[in-house]
Amino acid sequence: MASDGETRPLLAAHESDNEPIPSPHDDVTAADDNAQGSSFSKNLGTAEAFAIVISIVIGSGIFTSPGSIDTHVPSPGAALVVWLIGGVLAWTGASTMAELGTAIPGEGYLGGVQPYLRYIFGDVFGFLAAWTWIVAVMPATLAILSIVFVESIYSAAGITDQADRIEHKLLSILILVVISVANSISTKTSTRLNGFFVVTKFTTIAAVVIAGLVVVIIQATHPNRDDVGGRDWFTKPWFGNRPTVNPDGSTTDWGHLSSWELLGHYSTALYGALWAYSGWDKAIYISAELSAPAKQLPLAINSAIPTIVFCFITANTAYYILLPWDIVSTTDSVAVTAITRLLGQGFGIVAAVLICLVVAGSLLGNSFVAGRMAVAAANQDWLPRIFSQLGQVGIRKRVEQESESAENSPDVPTSDAPVNAIILSTILSALYILLGNFRALLTFNGLGEYSFFFLTVLGAIVLRIREPGLRRPYRPFILVPAIFAVVSGFVVIRGAIFAPVLAVVLIVLWIIGGLLYWGRKEYARRRTS
Repeated sequence: MASDGETRPLLAAHESDNEPIPSPHDDVTAADDNAQGSSFSKNLGTAEAFAIVISIVIGSGIFTSPGSIDTHVPSPGAALVVWLIGGVLAWTGASTMAELGTAIPGEGYLGGVQPYLRYIFGDVFGFLAAWTWIVAVMPATLAILSIVFVESIYSAAGITDQADRIEHKLLSILILVVISVANSISTKTSTRLNGFFVVTKFTTIAAVVIAGLVVVIIQATHPNRDDVGGRDWFTKPWFGNRPTVNPDGSTTDWGHLSSWELLGHYSTALYGALWAYSGWDKAIYISAELSAPAKQLPLAINSAIPTIVFCFITANTAYYILLPWDIVSTTDSVAVTAITRLLGQGFGIVAAVLICLVVAGSLLGNSFVAGRMAVAAANQDWLPRIFSQLGQVGIRKRVEQESESAENSPDVPTSDAPVNAIILSTILSALYILLGNFRALLTFNGLGEYSFFFLTVLGAIVLRIREPGLRRPYRPFILVPAIFAVVSGFVVIRGAIFAPVLAVVLIVLWIIGGLLYWGRKEYARRRTS
């Protein structure tokens, strides 16, 4: 495990950026995979792929995003439409990724959008994608999850307005550090802990939906009862505009907003939904382990994502049944708030524990990935080599005596965890916690991710024109990537205009990344000249 982590980039293809990127024009069959360097056994079927996609996508977002979405829409019905649009966008994006994943196969390409951007647009785009994920997307994700973990605890105690206090932020950083330490022990420890967290997310969603059904039955059979759940779902129009209460206590009167302002609010709401659906792009990671990826991967995506959309819409419908509508927009832990209001603080604490386990699982998994992304970038010489070291803090010295036993050498790490890389992601995430807040970080995360998702799907369209002869075992109708490109492009542009400070921060990070890239290229050129 340690040697693999040191020699094979996890985010990029095997070849260095100074070598030509191989063309996948030739037909690729299952028998060719070993030639492509794949070390996975092809022992997964459609059912396993379906379950993996479900597990990847359903995370903490379903319990945390509803409040941020409700704040930016005029009605609960509009919020549910945003959830549907987010699901459709995830579906079209995942289908296009499946096209790229089956057209450009091989284990080396199982690294998100970076290798596809590199193949289509050039090395600098691949670098900027990797850079953005390492310094922006993944740290923001870890910061969001850490904030939500603490917010769930506060919500169980009936406190929903303390997220900006320094005590809340310091607790969030403490949780982040604990998870980072757990990931620094070893890869085996991380995967075992992650398996423990998987069941809790499904249990919690089921509990919320069942609670909503119980309230519907009680209030439908006893219309005069107002002591169970909320009553707004029963007495108010689901698509009627209502003043929205914001977390700071102000209200938004939707009748006084222009169409442009409304589009800004809707784009921000969509970022909340996209956060909940995040992970759809990782469906292609499992293609190397499918026995017939060209058939099984699209089938898994086209069955799993509609299932996820159904779960998310039913859960959000339950929130609007369980709570008065003016409460939904003010909390970043809506599930805990709903259960606490319905069943009391004792059950709210139970719900908080379950959701904290879900969030801890997401934190663990994302911290695991973030560290390995930095290792991959360091192996490509895109980051200092210190971040490719495994098992200890700092730079490991070379073992001078080759005859010295590896087990007895103090220079051989006892862990295969990328400790230096994990420390890097932890420091960056802590800065985001201190400088940002949950809802701003959602928008920032969405801007970073979807800028490159847009480019990748646009690249898939460009590739159809530029290389029509490229073998594509799975080829969705052109309208699928076109829908994603149009909607995601608009969301990124309008979101940047609506949140200009966050957009400027992201652009500055891209400029810094570009300067590092060209500086590194110039340094390499001078060394070889």
